[in-house]
This record gives sequence, C-alpha cells and structure tokens, in this order.
Amino acid sequence: MDYYKTLGITKDASEREIKKAYRKLALKYHPDKTKGDKELEKKFKEVSEAYAVLSDVEKRRQYDTYGSANFHQRYSQEDIFRGFDLNDILRQFGFGQRAQAASGFQSGMGGSYGSNPFGSFFRQSGPTGCGGGGCQSAPEKGQDMTYQIKVTLEEVLNGAERTISFRKNGTPQNVSVKIPKGIEAGKKLRLQGKGGASRNGGPPGDLYLKIDIVSDGKFSRDGDDLIVNRLISYSEACLGAKVEVESLEGKKFMVKVAPGTTHDAKLRIKGYGLPSGPMGERGDLYVRIGVKVPKNLSEEQKKVIEQLQMCGL
Repeated sequence: MDYYKTLGITKDASEREIKKAYRKLALKYHPDKTKGDKELEKKFKEVSEAYAVLSDVEKRRQYDTYGSANFHQRYSQEDIFRGFDLNDILRQFGFGQRAQAASGFQSGMGGSYGSNPFGSFFRQSGPTGCGGGGCQSAPEKGQDMTYQIKVTLEEVLNGAERTISFRKNGTPQNVSVKIPKGIEAGKKLRLQGKGGASRNGGPPGDLYLKIDIVSDGKFSRDGDDLIVNRLISYSEACLGAKVEVESLEGKKFMVKVAPGTTHDAKLRIKGYGLPSGPMGERGDLYVRIGVKVPKNLSEEQKKVIEQLQMCGL
C-alpha cells in the first residue's frame, strides 16, 4: 500500500496537508456513514493506517527511506499504531463521543486480534445476519505469534536468508525469511499468514520474528557505527604509534595514533560500519584507544618511571 496515494497527497506534502487529507477521507469512510459496507470499512482502516505513519515524523522518515515493503518488515501493525489514539484524533475532527461509540472503536484493543487495533471494529461492524434470530460472528483472523531470532553482525552487514524452525500447535514448522541489511535489535520481521489458525474460518494470523543481535567479542555497535578497542602503552600514547585494525568484513588497516593521544580517544575509519537499512550508506568504524597501565613493574621500569616523574611526566 502506498500511503501517499491512499491519502491522495504528494510525497512532499506538509503536516497540515496530511491532516487535511485524512480528515476529508475519515469523514467520507467513517463507519457511522458507511453502515456496514465492508469495502468502505476497509478504506477507513487503510486511510487511518496511512495517517498513523505519515503524521509521525520518525515513521514517515523510515517509510520514505526504506519503501513500503521494507518498512513493513521493520514495523508491525502494533508498531504502526503505537501511540496513535484514533478516538482522540476523531474527536479533534469533530466526530464527538456519539460517533465514537457508534463506530465501535475503543482504546487499548487487544484480545485475539493481537496487534490489530481495528480488530473489535471489524468484529462489530462486519456482516452479522442479525434479524429476528441470533447473530453469527464474522470470521476472525487467527492469533499473531512472536518468536525471537538471533542475528550476527555479519548478517546485519550483508543481509541473509535463514530457515527458522519453530513449533506451532505442537507441530514442527520451518519458514524461510530474508533478513534485511541494517536490521536493528528489537525490530520485527512479519511473515504474513504464518501465525495461528483462525477459530472460525478466517485468515491465519501473522508470525513476527523479533530481532536480537548476538554479542560480538571484537566489535560493539552504536547505531550504524562499529567500535573496536585497542590498547597501547603509555610510551606509545606519548610518542605516537600505529595499530592494526580489522574491519567486520576482514579488511585490515594500519591506524596512526598521534602523539599525546589520551585514554578513550576515538579514531575514525569512514564507511566501514553497518548499513543504514537495506539501501542506506554504511556508518563508520571507530578505534577506541585505551592506555595500558602496568600493575607490576620491574626494577628497571620503576627507575625509568621515577625519572619520568622527576621530569614532570
């Protein structure tokens, strides 16, 4: 789904234009006016989802950067609507409490609909067949499932294809997943239709794979940058030195440490960090310098240090 086309705006639309476009469409497709029309209900959900993303500065930036497909690998429905109070927004647009109650929207929706905040809306406004007899529930989506997977820094750098094994309802399952470059810890990859089965003939839920980055003994991560530690002696800190550094992909560098370099100083190797998303540029590799202080000195070393002390060092 192209969120800009959904709202009928251009990619350079201002915040005011986004809000104006959503208000117009929300008035057109609001459930109080569509009276159970399933296609129009779907339209209302789509324009609300588009507004939830494009009205949020960070989500819009991510959507513009990565495109629809990669954005939805990074953001689940739960992520998209987190912090998005639809009832409050509708009140701002003049729908009022009566319209809110009629639509069936409630804050904090959950239950078997998992991360879909429109779940109870579709349940209440779907086809009911309520005449003189009882009501028959519309088919419900199956429960979403979440599993955690561990990803290495090499997979963050290059992307990867993995086969994930898990158990669903006691039965072993295997699914293939593409891990995009630049993925961050805590993000979720969505596998549509790989979750729990519906209880009454509806579509299956989705499977979300939550990313955990495996700790690396050589590198630490700071956003898109990588940090590697190197120790030098006190004399090297005073006089200068060269240290060998190897990047994540195995390329070696001789990095010059300038005379007078202090403890915890950082030296940058540009462009050898991690990618900023599937199509983004790479961050930098930083060499963090530590100055070794010996715990035990030989008699000769002690004399030299004492002489340095006398010289004011």
